[in-house]
Amino acid sequence: MDYNTLLQVLDSTVRLATPLLLACLAGLFSERSGVIDIGLEGKMLIAAFFSAAIAAMTGSVWLGLGAGIVSAVLLSLVHGLASITFRGNQLISGVAINFLAAGLTVLIAQDWFGQGGRTPSLIGGGRWGNITLPFADTLSGVPVIGPLYAQLISGHSLLVYVGFLMVPLTWWVLFRTRFGLRLRAVGESPEAVDTAGVSVVGLRYAAVAICGLLCGIAGSYLATGLQAGFVKDMTAGRGYIALAALIFAKWRPWHALGACLLFGLLQAVALRYQNIDLGGITIPVQVMDALPYILTVVILAGFVGKAIPPRAGGEPYVKER
Repeated sequence: MDYNTLLQVLDSTVRLATPLLLACLAGLFSERSGVIDIGLEGKMLIAAFFSAAIAAMTGSVWLGLGAGIVSAVLLSLVHGLASITFRGNQLISGVAINFLAAGLTVLIAQDWFGQGGRTPSLIGGGRWGNITLPFADTLSGVPVIGPLYAQLISGHSLLVYVGFLMVPLTWWVLFRTRFGLRLRAVGESPEAVDTAGVSVVGLRYAAVAICGLLCGIAGSYLATGLQAGFVKDMTAGRGYIALAALIFAKWRPWHALGACLLFGLLQAVALRYQNIDLGGITIPVQVMDALPYILTVVILAGFVGKAIPPRAGGEPYVKER
């Protein structure tokens, strides 16, 4: 593999890791507060649809982003209503959200556009354009460092940079602010937080709302940045991979970045190297497509070690009288 090919694979890695990273950080906020959320897939999917649909109808990617965020936050609040207010089973609520989003997106897309459950292709202002960072063109001729800056660091859409900036921001919020301290505490010992006079319900609703916000950005990027429109089930299990990355990262932001880049790299390799010929034996394209998911299971089974989730995760809080 030459240097240019390596840069192309790494460039694809960054683009493919972005929705995983945003969804992983979304799950991090939710699960740190004690609310298990396997509905990341559904929230990303509904955000992808409404982002693409509104962008296609208005020609504005910003309106599409807003619609995606609103739809994902609303779905998150439904999950919060079921699991926090009514103290329902959080896993069942998440599964229901995934099925609801999968059905609703196709139904509404067919009713609005009549294209078999997809939206029209996005062009012009309906998509995120790539941003050229300062001096990228000037430095492109410099050996090694120039192509690295011009091709790998520069040339991504705004949401890619937002996704990576969310990692230090998430770390700061969780570990350097009073809100973050309370959020982590409510995921470990909600009784202690309640005794201190802080609302457990309010903190958990705030966490699921932030989760919806980040899932909305992730879904919007899928439909208006990574691709040019919505198609049925376009998240393709990314929400579940994000959950796997969250466990792999042991619920820590910087580790989540590394885990998502690893899974993004697996997807990039699978997309670039298909129908590989190994001494007369051709590896089918289906095997390469399944590679990221297979290695996800292998990594979780053998390399994570003991991952200890927040102690109060999945348990609805009942205030003692």
